[in-house]
Amino acid sequence: MTSTRSKAPQKASLATLAGLFPFLKPYKRQFLLAGMALLVAACATLAVPYAFKQMIDLGFGAAGAKSAEHIDLYFIALFAVACVLAVATAARFYMVSWLGERVTADIRTAVYSHVVAQSPQFFETAQTGEVLSRLTTDTTLIQAIVGTSISMALRNVLLFVGGLAMLFVTSVKLSSIILIMLLVVVLPIVLFGRRVRKLSRDSQDRIADASALAGEILNAMPTVQAFTHEKIEANRFGSSVESAFKTAVQRIRARASLTLIAILLVFGAIVFVLWMGAHAVVQGTMTGGELGQFILYATIVAGAIGALSEVLGEAQRAAGATERLLELLAADSPVQSPAQPKPLPPRTEAGAALRLADVRFHYPSRPQTEALSNLSVAIAAGETVAIVGPSGAGKTTLFQLLLRFYDPQHGLITLDGVDIRQLDLHTLRNAIGIVPQDTIIFSANAIDNIRYGRADATDAEVIAAAKMAAAHEFIAKLPEGYQSFLGERGVRLSGGQRQRIAIARALLKNPPLLLLDEATSALDAESERLVQSALEAAMVGRTTLVIAHRLATVQRADRILVMEHGHVVETGTHASLVAQGGLYASLAALQFSQD
Repeated sequence: MTSTRSKAPQKASLATLAGLFPFLKPYKRQFLLAGMALLVAACATLAVPYAFKQMIDLGFGAAGAKSAEHIDLYFIALFAVACVLAVATAARFYMVSWLGERVTADIRTAVYSHVVAQSPQFFETAQTGEVLSRLTTDTTLIQAIVGTSISMALRNVLLFVGGLAMLFVTSVKLSSIILIMLLVVVLPIVLFGRRVRKLSRDSQDRIADASALAGEILNAMPTVQAFTHEKIEANRFGSSVESAFKTAVQRIRARASLTLIAILLVFGAIVFVLWMGAHAVVQGTMTGGELGQFILYATIVAGAIGALSEVLGEAQRAAGATERLLELLAADSPVQSPAQPKPLPPRTEAGAALRLADVRFHYPSRPQTEALSNLSVAIAAGETVAIVGPSGAGKTTLFQLLLRFYDPQHGLITLDGVDIRQLDLHTLRNAIGIVPQDTIIFSANAIDNIRYGRADATDAEVIAAAKMAAAHEFIAKLPEGYQSFLGERGVRLSGGQRQRIAIARALLKNPPLLLLDEATSALDAESERLVQSALEAAMVGRTTLVIAHRLATVQRADRILVMEHGHVVETGTHASLVAQGGLYASLAALQFSQD
């Protein structure tokens, strides 16, 4: 996936915006209502200069009581036009703002739903921060284009066409002159406006850099303080903020210059046309009302051109954002549920039978290095199998293939005799409980963290699972018990407590196949004893695979598989493997000598 910044949004083709059509299509009625309000508002705006002309020529041109009557009449008419304009503009604003929010919400939901269904292969190359940026920053740009810019573009096109037509109706000579003047005035403003937009983007990038730096350091404060880098990091952040400030000053200076140029050129053009119009009034070739009407229409046309140039810039940025979001939506996970999935056989009291036949696998990002090579293993229902070996032997990879986070390039994996590629992904993963090495605790309370194992579990079932995992006692001592908020990433818990929450989560799921990846690695001796006895009870009636570097936790396994370089190099019980004097014996000797 390309970086958000590496692909300049302003370069994207406006045709990319057509990709938003499926998200806009369900809201035809709302777009029709917004269009009607837009048309009425534009017509009311174009009627204002004509009303002014009538008021000036007929109201002030009459005499005596008749003059007063005309003034009253035309002021009432002018106010009526303003009322129509106000109602239509408010209706247009509500409808297009609603559409912007609705479509943006739909896009965010669609993109997020698509991303969370991707396999881990997707996240090997995608950065989480990049995905979040697309969900927030890019969708905000699309919200602006749908909720504001489309409406503004249509409104200003109508005002430009209508205003230009009325200019020629009022005075062909002055209209020809004003067109030339508009080109002279607007071109410098548009060109300079592009520089301002570029500086605005640069300013936002510098602010984002400072925010990213601050987020990284705040998440690593214990390390920063342990190495006494507080002052160094404060200086780094200060430099980043200063860079953002300098860029912002450039943007402010450019914006101020743009304002100066725009006011001078626009008012210079208006004064010049007024001067010519005044001479026409003096010469009797134009009335005062017509001159006023002409100036107002000229102002409307000039404003429409300026607004359209701004909208074009926003549309180009939104096209870039749309391109990146559509790129996310186009990403297909290589791991998919089959079109016609097979069911698993009814669960037996013993658990699930597992078989791997000649499995070969390499990670997509490392095609030259096989993580598993010609791996064949048969595990009977209800059997507890320990998997040991040095780091990089392929133990965790094996678990990832069982969960079908990846598919092997060769070979077969079956669960209760069914090829796991023929199972629905949810069916397969609901049959497997896992306690990962890196425990994930969500920003929620204790009961919801455990209930993550099975969303429909009752409170009593959650508490029962916590007791089995030796987690009930410490949870009960928390300030609000099971309702206690555990903090972001479980910062209020110790490593052992977090791991027991994860074990409780897996036990609540009550799967026929249980995968334990270093399930007791973060526990002290007392907690390990409690959890080990709980796990032994939980293993009854299910098949269990245990990854452990601490060999003391696998001695009671029915069988031990010793892996090295993606192969099973030894298999047997603890006693038989020690007697063989191979890799397991050396690992055991090293482990026990350290203990």
